[in-house]
Amino acid sequence: MQPTPLRTTVIGSYPFPAWLEFASAHLEQFGSDDIAELIDDAVVAAVHDQLEAGTDVITDGEQTRLDFNLSFYGYIKGIQPEPASPRRWGPPAHDQRGKHTIVGDLTAPAGLGAVDEFLRLKRLAPVSGGSPTLKASVPGPYTLSGRLLPNAQYPDRYAVTEALLPIVRQELEDLVEAGCRELTVDEPSMSCYAYREDPARFVDIFNRTVQPVVGRCRLSTHLCFGNYKGHPVGLRRYAPMFPDFLELDVDEIHVEMANREYAELEVIGLITEKRDAAVGIIDVKSYFIETPEHVADTVRRCLEFAPADRLAFAPDCGLSQTARWAARQKLKNMVEGVRIVREEL
Repeated sequence: MQPTPLRTTVIGSYPFPAWLEFASAHLEQFGSDDIAELIDDAVVAAVHDQLEAGTDVITDGEQTRLDFNLSFYGYIKGIQPEPASPRRWGPPAHDQRGKHTIVGDLTAPAGLGAVDEFLRLKRLAPVSGGSPTLKASVPGPYTLSGRLLPNAQYPDRYAVTEALLPIVRQELEDLVEAGCRELTVDEPSMSCYAYREDPARFVDIFNRTVQPVVGRCRLSTHLCFGNYKGHPVGLRRYAPMFPDFLELDVDEIHVEMANREYAELEVIGLITEKRDAAVGIIDVKSYFIETPEHVADTVRRCLEFAPADRLAFAPDCGLSQTARWAARQKLKNMVEGVRIVREEL
């Protein structure tokens, strides 16, 4: 059951402040202490906006990550970046994202950096009495494999995934050892390709990844359809994932609903028979600002399918691709809309 009925949460990422965007493009002008200060200040800004909104769960906004998962490749040995994307101009699409060539054994002797991120969040977030909850998020091995090009040693995506699996698993264990009690393993690639791959195979990969931390923290997964510069990828249907994904060994399954105009909303009833459901009710790909009343109406619709103590609410995806002024207002209105229904109950 949810720690708080109708809990409000976030996925992970949050917009960079404008000054951080500028500084990131001119890092050669900064010293190491300057950069450490930039990072701390960016996390403080992201935490401030979430606290001001009043969300029950907050993150560091992934302010040290270049991208949802691309930055993790900087920690992985045995790869080298491609010199440039094959298509650099024109409308934005996923083929413009960077890829890496595998040149040796895939290892991460220093971990993936998520532990340092979480310890920084603990240091900077003014949390008392365990409220709000601090959350960390890590991409799962199948999603992480998506930007690595198979070779003779790792001949297909599943082979790359198997090589990354123990790396991600160790990162999850290290996060729990560092005191993380709320942990999301993001696997949007599983959502995007479940219609053409074996969903039971995805479940097996996921469960082997999280096995060491099951029962040691509140564990969730985020199933969405991508958000590269405001664009999804893949067939945006949850039906191919279920009932197989009900066997994911998690406490909570997050589903993207707002951008899909609540198609398949009934799936949350299926999920909440075995797990909690976190419903995406804020569209991070649109600049329509949901009002508190709009959010409250949506929450009431969700209660037609699932009980309050099994439901949480969040943006569809991370907010990193949304302008900060909109992200801030969307979060505030989400929390206020959920509060309206909490008081009704």
